[in-house]
Amino acid sequence: MIGYTRRALRQVEQLIQHYAERERYEAIHAFRAALDEAERKISSSSAGGLPAPRPYPQLARSGWAWVKAGRYWIAYRQRPRLLIAAVFFETANIPTRL
Repeated sequence: MIGYTRRALRQVEQLIQHYAERERYEAIHAFRAALDEAERKISSSSAGGLPAPRPYPQLARSGWAWVKAGRYWIAYRQRPRLLIAAVFFETANIPTRL
């Protein structure tokens, strides 16, 4: 299992809460599956992820890489230790949230 930054944990909690308030339990299940998929991709990726989400090249950050899992973009960093740094739904207004 890969750790999460506080910011990423907050984003995960907010998405789950958003889905729960709307009784979208399948969305919660799909979101958790996407997080598992992202962790597998990150753990097995020797080449690394993308420098930024394709629709949002302005989100490139030094030391960050991005993967797409399900309908979510997940950012991670490898130093000082491997952590997931951000999690967003694919159509979220990402530039205003980082």
